[in-house]
Amino acid sequence: MKVLKSIISISLLFLINPIFPANINQQSKAETIIKPENKVDFTQTTKKIQRAITYFQNPIIPGFAPDPSICRVNDDYYLVTSSFVWFPGIPIYHSKDLVNWELIGHGITRPTQVNFNGVKDKDGIWAVTIRYYKGLFYLITTASDCGGNFYVTAKDPAGPWSDPVWLKDAPGIDASLMWDDDDKCYYTGNTWNFKGSWPRQCAIWAQELDLKEQKLVGERKILTYGHANNAGNAESPHIYKIDNKYLLMIAEGGTNMYHAVTVHHSDSILKKYTSDYINPVLSHRTLGNNYPIQCVGHADLVQTQKGDWWAVVLGKRMIDGEALLSRETFLCKVNFENGTPIFNPGYGKVLSEQARPDLPWTPVKPQPVRDEFDSDNLALNWNFIRTPKTAFYQISKGELILKLQPEVADSLVSPAMIIQRIKHSAYSVTTKIRFSTTINNEQAGLVVYRTDKSYYMLLKEKSNIVLIRKHNGRKEIVAQERYDKPDVLLKLDVNKLDAQFSFGETADNMQKMGKVQSLSVIADSEINKFNGPGVGIYASSNGMKSTNTARFEWFDYDAGISNPTKFQESIENAK
Repeated sequence: MKVLKSIISISLLFLINPIFPANINQQSKAETIIKPENKVDFTQTTKKIQRAITYFQNPIIPGFAPDPSICRVNDDYYLVTSSFVWFPGIPIYHSKDLVNWELIGHGITRPTQVNFNGVKDKDGIWAVTIRYYKGLFYLITTASDCGGNFYVTAKDPAGPWSDPVWLKDAPGIDASLMWDDDDKCYYTGNTWNFKGSWPRQCAIWAQELDLKEQKLVGERKILTYGHANNAGNAESPHIYKIDNKYLLMIAEGGTNMYHAVTVHHSDSILKKYTSDYINPVLSHRTLGNNYPIQCVGHADLVQTQKGDWWAVVLGKRMIDGEALLSRETFLCKVNFENGTPIFNPGYGKVLSEQARPDLPWTPVKPQPVRDEFDSDNLALNWNFIRTPKTAFYQISKGELILKLQPEVADSLVSPAMIIQRIKHSAYSVTTKIRFSTTINNEQAGLVVYRTDKSYYMLLKEKSNIVLIRKHNGRKEIVAQERYDKPDVLLKLDVNKLDAQFSFGETADNMQKMGKVQSLSVIADSEINKFNGPGVGIYASSNGMKSTNTARFEWFDYDAGISNPTKFQESIENAK
């Protein structure tokens, strides 16, 4: 009966939106299945359903989701990723089948836990590890440039989580925890605090962590510098005890093209670790610049309740040569051969599609296209940039009301900006806003944000709609049109790197805003590092106090573009 219900659910999802349920993040409108002219090819639909039950598509967490870590508790799986200066911080996902994931909470939800103000977009929360031991969940991470290494705990992974326990004598980044058979807890991390023998040499170290005293105790041991005598940026260490042997898995090479996963073995947790002969056990560095998935690394292992092993890793999907969505979370099958983890046996690389885990298929409710702002609280997928100092928003009578703040997106503070992760390479975003002002410095509207130096804004002003681009720190107005009515629709259509902004009083009367823009502005670069892109809403009085508000009636994020060919034609015409 459960299988039948799953098949029926998946069937309906495919009739509504024919993409794999693993990556469904939208609901198409109901008329797509009730209009008589929309005939369904049931043979093809059945094939798609059967394939969806058998296979999954990577990434399993699309969009800004780097440095994944995973743990299992009975038949429940929990996954976390880095969040940098996004607040709430440390998104926590839940799954029953390792493929369908639901955001259930965050580890950092209170301004008193970590303060991100003054911190660059590339810093903040780096490389979280999630672990569970004897009834308690642990998150341990690095707050780069805002405190150092700390851990928090919770009985419920959805929260609330404790205040941080700061480990001031723990150098380096990418902390992890492991409990041995004697109940002792061990901390692993990396460090540069030694005289190196080659460029970018890092050491992986471990030490006992006394959880009652909340401090590191005993002798600190260096475990490895990497798998070779020129290994750089050894980081992301995790220790596992498998078949009475200790396996140390780390990342090497930096988080770009030369990223890799290596493993090392020991008979004792704090003794010398020997590099595996086949290292690196996973890397796409040999596949060339044109391979569609790049920069694979930063892995964590999990064993299912059936005894199978899987790994989560980060990677970048390349879109026309650009990492537009930055680092995402991928899933790999792992087999052990003579103690060595073999990633995707027979392939040795991360796959875009592969057979799903041998677990009960458990789809989760997809994120709706439209947020009507009809709840008392913001949906979990919304985020602020840095730690809000004041309550600058409220939800009332089906509207999200932003109070204009003096803070701007260009400064390292928390402006009146609320965004969500961009998860697709083709999508449209639309919002309806009511905003009037008699002052030239007040603006409100739509934002596509990567860093304080890289963004787009489509804003309503006193008597204009203005499109602003900031690229590598250079800010300019790229288009401006007269508009003085209080209500306006603001829209963004995206196909890969092409972005067309538009505005209008109604959906049937939209006017294009300037030429097609390039989203390479928010793609990975020397300035756009580590974090990822988001899209949402923004309101500012640009350095001056204000009592004005901007009212957003709804917000659409729709990745179900029904006719990408037609959209591409419109893009070409606009060019």
